[in-house]
Amino acid sequence: QVQLAESGGGSVQAGGSLRLSCAASEYNIRSYCMGWFRQTPGKEREGVAEVFGNIASTYYADSVKGRFTISQDNDKNTLILQMNSLEVGDTAIYYCAATRGGCYWDLRASHFSYWGQGTQVTVSA
Repeated sequence: QVQLAESGGGSVQAGGSLRLSCAASEYNIRSYCMGWFRQTPGKEREGVAEVFGNIASTYYADSVKGRFTISQDNDKNTLILQMNSLEVGDTAIYYCAATRGGCYWDLRASHFSYWGQGTQVTVSA
């Protein structure tokens, strides 16, 4: 059982930046597919980005490509999402997720086994 805990959410004006972190109880996150998802009320959970550390590959939703960067700090067992040029449409609860083995590279929530509790990101105009 892998436990995940997000931090770093908050409120920011459009155009600003936030850095989300996800601390994992697993010591070898490089062997897990890890991802960030987001959800707003009444909508399905949307995939934002995935990373598989063993091959140093990443995959992004078109809506965040060029603005968000997903990375892993393997020494600290931490997943990171650097969010720049934030837009009002990025407002959501952001969730960290993990699953053993490689990624499917399709940002589908059903592929992930472990989830954090989420952290709120609010972007104002």
